Amino acid sequence: MRLIPPPLSLYVHLPWCVRKCPYCDFNSHAQRGGLPFAEYIEALIRDLEHDLPLVWGRTVHSVFFGGGTPSLFAPEHIDAFLQQASARLRFAPGLEITLETNPGTVEHGPFSGYLKAGVNRLSFGVQSFDDGSLQRLGRIHDSGDAERAVKTAQDAGFTNINLDLMYALPGQTLPMALADIERAIALSPTHLSHYQLTLEPNTLFASKPPPDIPDDDLGWDMQEACQAHIAAAGFTQYEVSAYARPGQQCAHNLNYWQFGDYLGIGAGAHGKISFGHDGRILRRWKHKHPASYLAQAGSAAAIGGDEYLDAERRPFDFMLNALRLVDGFDLHAFEHRTGLPRQAIAQELDLAFARGWLEASGEHIRPTELGQRFTNDVIALFLHTDPT
Repeated sequence: MRLIPPPLSLYVHLPWCVRKCPYCDFNSHAQRGGLPFAEYIEALIRDLEHDLPLVWGRTVHSVFFGGGTPSLFAPEHIDAFLQQASARLRFAPGLEITLETNPGTVEHGPFSGYLKAGVNRLSFGVQSFDDGSLQRLGRIHDSGDAERAVKTAQDAGFTNINLDLMYALPGQTLPMALADIERAIALSPTHLSHYQLTLEPNTLFASKPPPDIPDDDLGWDMQEACQAHIAAAGFTQYEVSAYARPGQQCAHNLNYWQFGDYLGIGAGAHGKISFGHDGRILRRWKHKHPASYLAQAGSAAAIGGDEYLDAERRPFDFMLNALRLVDGFDLHAFEHRTGLPRQAIAQELDLAFARGWLEASGEHIRPTELGQRFTNDVIALFLHTDPT
C-alpha cells in the first residue's frame, strides 16, 4: 500500500504557568520572575525554520497554542508569531487557531487583541465550578473568575469556545459533577471537554494522592450521568472526552485522532510527519526545559529525539488515536495513513468483533458501547501486530 500524507497541523508549545497544578504531567514550568516572551517567540521562529524542510509545499489546516498557559503571552506576542509563521507556511483560508487559556483574568491581555491577532477559538481550563474542588486541584482561579472570563471573551467577539471540565475529583459527589455541567452549559460554549482525573506518574498527586477520590464505580456513574446531561443540552459526543455543538468539533484534535500530521515547535513539543515519496513516518520531539530550548532552538541540538515508526508499530499508533473517536475509522484511511494493507489488522479486528468491542458497516469500523467503555483494552489488541 502507498502511504498518502494526511492533513497537516501546527502545534506551538508555550511552557510557562503561574503555578504548576499538582495533577499536571504536561511540560509546564512555574513562572519565576519575568518571562522572556519576545525571546521565546524568536526561538519559535528559528525552530520553525529548522523544521520547514519536513513540510515544504504542504498546507497547514489548524494551529494550536498549548501549554503551560499560552495566555501568559500577550496578544502582540501571539500576533508576532502568527504573522511570521504565515509568511513561512501556507495557511489554509479560515483555518482554526486555538489558544489555551486559564480563567485567571490577571494573566491575559484583552481578548479582543487575541481575536485581532487571528485566534478564533479559545479553550478555557475551568476544570470545575466548585470553589472547594478548585482549591483542592491547586487552581489559581475561582468559579467567578471562570464565568467572568468566558463572558468577557464572548463580549470581545469569540464565538468558538471550549470549556475543559474534570470529574471524579477529590471529595466530589454525583450532584456536584452534574452541577459543574449545568454551570458550564449555562455559559453557552460550543465545545466541552470532560475527562476523569487520573493520577499521572511524576506528579504531586501521584506521590501524595489526595483523600476522598471517588472509586471506579462512582466515577463511571458520574461519566454516564454527565454524558446524558450534555447530550440533552444539544452536544454530540465525538470522542472519548469531547462534545460539540453541530459543526463545532475541534479540527486540530480531530486531526490527531485521525492519525493526521502535525509539526511541533516549542519546548517539549512533539510532531508527526508522513512522507509519501518513501513511506516513512517521523516522530520528532524538542528538548523540554525552556532554558535549554531557548539556547538551542533553530539547530539540531534542540531536537530531543527522532524516531521513525516501523511497520509493526503503526497499527497500534493508529488505533491509539482512531479508537478514541465515537465514529471510529475507515479501512481506506488506515491503509492510506499507515501505508499498510488492511490484512495487517484482520486478526485483531476479528478478535475485537468477537468480544463485542467493535462493529463494522461496510468499510467503516466503530467502537460499540461496550468497546467505548473498554477503550484501552481494545487498543491493546493492536500492540504487537505483525503486519506481514
